[in-house]
Amino acid sequence: MAVYAYESITVAGTAIGFTAATMDQAVEALVTVEAGAVRFRADGTDPTAAVGHVLEVGDVLKVRSQNDLQKIRFIRRDAVSATLRVSFII
Repeated sequence: MAVYAYESITVAGTAIGFTAATMDQAVEALVTVEAGAVRFRADGTDPTAAVGHVLEVGDVLKVRSQNDLQKIRFIRRDAVSATLRVSFII
């Protein structure tokens, strides 16, 4: 495992994914959630505040394929925006 890039993402009321230029070589990402809960989907469809898998503050998610890295999207679940801390691995 070699971490080659890192980014912090603010997740608000509009679905957002990883920055393409940051994760272009990655095959995996390690994501931690801070400040507020999020929902996510990795099927190419944007999640909503009510639809998608939930990640709570302190949860850790491993995204393990380039396909999922490109398709995954996050949105805040509640009124509080979240911060994702993401390490990209090659």
